[in-house]
Amino acid sequence: MPDFITHYSPAPDRYDRMQYAHVGTSGLQLPRIALGLWHNFGDLTPYGQMQQIVFTAFDHGIFHFDLANNYGPMYGAAERNFGHIMRESLRPYRDELIISTKAGFDMWAGPNGVGGSRKYLLSSLDQSLERLGLDYVDIFYHHCPDPNTPLEETVGALETAVTSGRALYVGLSNYDGPLLEQAAQMLAERHVPFIINQNRYNIFDRTIERNGLKEATSKLGKGLITFSPLEQGLLTNRYLNGIPADSRIGHDDRFLNKSALTESRLTQIRELNDLALSRGQTLAEMSLAWLLNDPAVTTVLVGASKPQQILDDIAALNNTHFTPEELARIDSISL
Repeated sequence: MPDFITHYSPAPDRYDRMQYAHVGTSGLQLPRIALGLWHNFGDLTPYGQMQQIVFTAFDHGIFHFDLANNYGPMYGAAERNFGHIMRESLRPYRDELIISTKAGFDMWAGPNGVGGSRKYLLSSLDQSLERLGLDYVDIFYHHCPDPNTPLEETVGALETAVTSGRALYVGLSNYDGPLLEQAAQMLAERHVPFIINQNRYNIFDRTIERNGLKEATSKLGKGLITFSPLEQGLLTNRYLNGIPADSRIGHDDRFLNKSALTESRLTQIRELNDLALSRGQTLAEMSLAWLLNDPAVTTVLVGASKPQQILDDIAALNNTHFTPEELARIDSISL
């Protein structure tokens, strides 16, 4: 992997390599697969490797890059590193790109370094723009509900983010259905372009089916962008024969610990893997395709530690059709 790529020109046919969907009832379109920078864009990853991942994504029609103020490590590192790539290579293509960031989880010391207050959200957005080297982001999310701040205050801060020109659209992340509906009504009354929800969703994690978020998103005509589609790597064939040294469990167990690999979970993974093979797919491809098959899902956020993983994820688009029997089998195995 090169230490540093000095010149980059995107593939001329990049938009022929991807499928796109409108974000709810809005006019904005996103690639069905987008790149999340939650992992692998902090200061532990060689810069040339980050360049290769971003360039591979853009060469294949992925123009949506999803960040947050505290992605790293260290906090802010992913925005800073992506900002370098923007300035050095992607600046001529800024109008083609959809760049998002978020604030809500802890970011700096003190009681006002977390939550949904006006102070925190707008200060964090200003910091994000500085790290990214941008005048605005395309989507700014409140990253998580804050029970200690009135929802009206959070909504008012999102309104200011748009009216001040720091964001074109707003989104909500990790909300449930009832709270989403409350926020959506307030945002609509203020004429704030709220278009998208970001939530964890995969074959193993069906929380948004139970808490009303998925139903509310469709009812309100909003987009849904899902993260952790592979359950931090469990919905792949990586752990069928033990824990590889270069796996997430093997070298970075902050978000996936070996305790998650119970015998019952391994049995589920093996059965899902058998079903995927019968479809002519890898388990990872089938897991992504399962999400892409859902009409409520606009876009699936994937992460990557190497360029080939981007290509492997895109391959899921080749077969997103499931028979009723296959869907029922997935439910019987996973639920």
